[in-house]
Amino acid sequence: MTAEKNLPVWRSLLYVPVNVDKYVDKAHTRGADVVQLDLEDSVPPAEKDTARTLVEKAAARVSRGGADVVVRINRPLQMAVRDLEASVCAGVHGIAVTKVEGPDHIRLLDELVSDLEQQRGLPIGHTKFIAMIETPASYFNMPAIAASAGRLVAMSIGGEDFASEVGMEPTEETLQLPKQTMIYAAKSAGLMPFGYIASVASFGDWDGFRRMVRRSRQFGFMGASCIHPGQVPIVNEEYTPSVEEVAYARRIIEEDRKQAAAGRGSFAIDGKMIDIPVIRRAEALLRRHEAIAAREARKRAATG
Repeated sequence: MTAEKNLPVWRSLLYVPVNVDKYVDKAHTRGADVVQLDLEDSVPPAEKDTARTLVEKAAARVSRGGADVVVRINRPLQMAVRDLEASVCAGVHGIAVTKVEGPDHIRLLDELVSDLEQQRGLPIGHTKFIAMIETPASYFNMPAIAASAGRLVAMSIGGEDFASEVGMEPTEETLQLPKQTMIYAAKSAGLMPFGYIASVASFGDWDGFRRMVRRSRQFGFMGASCIHPGQVPIVNEEYTPSVEEVAYARRIIEEDRKQAAAGRGSFAIDGKMIDIPVIRRAEALLRRHEAIAAREARKRAATG
């Protein structure tokens, strides 16, 4: 059984180009668990240097609503190092590491970030990592990548980049196997699997999007990036246990206490067999529910 990490509640990660002031200014009103300041694809090459100088102040602005802040960094390594030097600070809680090659890649960045944290008076491990799998080579290294650093908390498959590297269309059918495999690799190391079971390169059908997010959670995803503010409330709702799920989990735990007192390890509820795996799932769901409630309380406190 995999030991549980102390994972943050990061259901929704709203992409915000750090160099577009109007998006930075409104980001704290969107209700996302995380605002993901982007230094990568949304910032033109000629503006990268300027964008780095904006990170620390932008982090303070976008977190006014109680969100954590993650910065998506660039490859190659030379650019990644400069991004990290601009991003490791008290107001940035995580780094989305793009185009991860393998465990040594993560270990190298982990060492660099640890040095920066020490130099800047931050606790070692303050800055969490999200590993983004975007190539076939890294796909086959996922279990080793997931276990490569203590600051790793999540893993995702960059569907569009991965499909491009493989030479396939980024459809739900073609990406289902790699995404499911990523979920298994992430969970084997106690990480959160991020993403959706289908691509979200297009948006607008909100009912269809909600159905897809709900289905994604059934596969085991725990959070996902949002490319439009309208996606945030749907992702938050669908990656949160429902009232009915919480009530049923509590019923399982209460009945388990009664049955354990009578010397029984398994029992039935509504004609369904309840044993240790089901009880553990109920316990995990209630822990998730409580952690999300604490996250929402922090957001309310931040906004008054």
